[in-house]
Amino acid sequence: MKNIYTKTITTLLLLFIFTSSKAQSIVQGVVTNSQNIPLQGANILLKGTKYNTTTDSSGTFTIETQEKLPFSLLIQNLGYQSKEINISELPSIVLQIILSEENQLIEVVITSRRRIEKAQNVPIPISVVSGKQAEEAGAFNVNRLKELVPSVQLYSSNPRNTTINIRGLGSTFGLTNDGIDPGVGFYVDGVYYARPAATTLDFIDVEQIEVLRGPQGTLFGKNTTAGAFNVTTRKPSFISGANFELSYGNYGFLQAKSSITGALTKKIAGRLSFSGTQRDGLIENVATGKSVNDLNNQGVRGQLLYRPSDNTDILLAADFSRQRPDGYAQVVAGVAPTKRAPYRQFEQIIADLNYTLPSQNAFDRKIDHDTPWRSGQDLGGISLNIETKIGAGVLTSTSAWRYWNWDPSNDRDFTGLPVLQLSQATSKHQQWSQEVRYAGEFSSRLSGVIGVFAIGQDLKTDPYHIEESGAAQWRFSQSTTSSLWETPGLFDGYGIRTRSTLNTFSGAVFGQLDWAITDRLHVLPGLRYNYNNKKIDYNRETYGGLQTNDPNLIALKKLVYSDQAFITSVDDTNFSGNLTLSFKASERVNTFATYAKSFKPVGVNLGGLPTANGQPLLDLAIIKPEEVNHFEIGVKTTPFDKTIVNFTIYNTDIKNFQAQVQTAELGVNRGYLANAEKVRVRGAEIDASITANKHLSFTGALSYTEGIYVSFKNAPLPLEETGSSVSFKDISGSDLPGVSKWAGTLGGDLSDSGKLFGNTGKFFVALDSYFRSSFSSSASPSKYLVVDSYALLNGRVGFRASEGLSIFVWGRNLLDKDYFEQLLPAAGNTGHYAGVLGDQRTYGITLRYSL
Repeated sequence: MKNIYTKTITTLLLLFIFTSSKAQSIVQGVVTNSQNIPLQGANILLKGTKYNTTTDSSGTFTIETQEKLPFSLLIQNLGYQSKEINISELPSIVLQIILSEENQLIEVVITSRRRIEKAQNVPIPISVVSGKQAEEAGAFNVNRLKELVPSVQLYSSNPRNTTINIRGLGSTFGLTNDGIDPGVGFYVDGVYYARPAATTLDFIDVEQIEVLRGPQGTLFGKNTTAGAFNVTTRKPSFISGANFELSYGNYGFLQAKSSITGALTKKIAGRLSFSGTQRDGLIENVATGKSVNDLNNQGVRGQLLYRPSDNTDILLAADFSRQRPDGYAQVVAGVAPTKRAPYRQFEQIIADLNYTLPSQNAFDRKIDHDTPWRSGQDLGGISLNIETKIGAGVLTSTSAWRYWNWDPSNDRDFTGLPVLQLSQATSKHQQWSQEVRYAGEFSSRLSGVIGVFAIGQDLKTDPYHIEESGAAQWRFSQSTTSSLWETPGLFDGYGIRTRSTLNTFSGAVFGQLDWAITDRLHVLPGLRYNYNNKKIDYNRETYGGLQTNDPNLIALKKLVYSDQAFITSVDDTNFSGNLTLSFKASERVNTFATYAKSFKPVGVNLGGLPTANGQPLLDLAIIKPEEVNHFEIGVKTTPFDKTIVNFTIYNTDIKNFQAQVQTAELGVNRGYLANAEKVRVRGAEIDASITANKHLSFTGALSYTEGIYVSFKNAPLPLEETGSSVSFKDISGSDLPGVSKWAGTLGGDLSDSGKLFGNTGKFFVALDSYFRSSFSSSASPSKYLVVDSYALLNGRVGFRASEGLSIFVWGRNLLDKDYFEQLLPAAGNTGHYAGVLGDQRTYGITLRYSL
């Protein structure tokens, strides 16, 4: 809390520095309707650029005009006819702009195709969440954003072990293996974030989040097979401004946000943004008397914009985020009987050790873990973005360096017994990337984007990953009735230290054209060439335990942990691409069809390899690249006045699907990777927005997804079949993990104009609901590892203003629904499994002040 207050006060002091100077060339105006009533929140766009603003409560706006004359302003507002104003000389008076009422919806503007355009005109299935919408809904990270976009799935047992998927595809489900690439790209201001852990941190001063579905390899630098998040933050402005926000809620929730911007000189503007979130724990550790799974996040982002000429912008940005929670503890959710002998069943094991769980009900939210949970991470970087107009397009260069430091501690036996005393995979990651692209019009009917991209990554243990047994390990690992297992101190302090390095380089040349055969019919071909290189140096050594020369005791120790070392490298190249046909049947109907061929890069196992007869299975060190064939048909419509309805159906076939599987071997401490021969995901999506009148609006989305293993003949055994006479199982035809057949959102907003403490704005009440059907939570489907369906209801009521004071009360999970976000087996597959709990009901109040 002290850190948040200190940084907020510092930000307030810096406000005076930024507000000391004003932009020199500006256009000012007032937007009203035909009854001369000011229109708040109208969008003012400097056409052909990325610069835009909105009107305040009095309908007033100010926008930069450093573009060469003449230029055009596009004025848009919900329920009114858009107006374009051509300006040939700088006006000396305030513009008076009147918008006529119209039964049309203002359309969202996006930049995913590297130019400003309306989302309804883009032949890509895309969901857009504005920064303001996310802030009001309390979606301050991707995990909460998924409640607004049902096609998105995110699972996180800790930041490192985070899976982010779109339509059930993207990353392997379960504990993370660093040797594979995510299939969902995550970009912030054009910079690719390679670590999935970045999605667990708080958004900082976000303008808009665009979620693109399906393969995206010809528009973005990094090839992605399932989709991409395109996050844009609010940029520096030559017009001074500031926002301050403070939220307080139950469980000690405290969140502070601030942002200030303004001109430093005639050609340089700056922006400084801060976000901090703290909350008490939601789970009680009865052994220590402490509450765990708290929040402790801070982040800061600074930007300097240098505009040497009307045609060039140079943006230098730096950010740093810090996370120090006593959190991510999981609760024992149940016990599955296995095929092992009775003495190897979990219930018998803990009975022999005179231990009982603190509760048989996971939703009592009680644990007694004897190893502390720690998920410390630091993530940040610096980027330089240069944009310059050349001809009828824009040349962009994006250079970036980023880092991620990870310092965890886990109790992976999920009990108060000294089984796994230590489980710590401390790591350091660095990446550098460079992208150069040109986007523009090549002729009156031909436009597009062409670019080159390169990224290098270095990941290393810091200094090593460690897993260490405690005094109770012998009973959990006991695989024979020999009394030697009970040898005092045999496994106490026995563990493995793993040193490993992963060096990767990826390069690509990509491009996409948009050929307007007619005004209504467009053909959009795209092509990409990929190169990937990965190198691994893996060395795992045992240590500790009882020091003995007895070969029988040594053999027992090797059944638990063993030495393992290998070095491998791999190169891979491929061509991918897509072809889209877009036909605008009318002003209200836009249709498209897409075929895409894509590849997920070759993978390498970086968590240890399973063994056979004491030897590592080296053929599993290299994992084949995924080969994706994707078909999609969609229609974007405005079927009625003030209504948007979009519909998409798709089919995705994947050859050599990269699956993350769990093994009973403790030495393979995060599972291992394997290729399923073939996977298919098909489904349909519909999203809609309806404005009933100026007071009432609705939004909704519904997703149907069917994901199956078409062929996976050598899959690992499910939890309940551990101990069978066979080691693998044919699970062809079964469900993919993490995929709900049905997911949806529905929300409504009721508002009316008014004043509060002299501020003009709107009083409002809003509700949002989110639901998803049950899904498998295991690579090989298990009847025990199935997350039941659940539905959540969130709401808020209050007053909002574009300038001045906004205040609202909010609640999340208002019906206090008990639900799991993920289920996962304990290390060693002894039968018990743990659950990642969803938050119980939370509520609070938010105050925001803008100037």
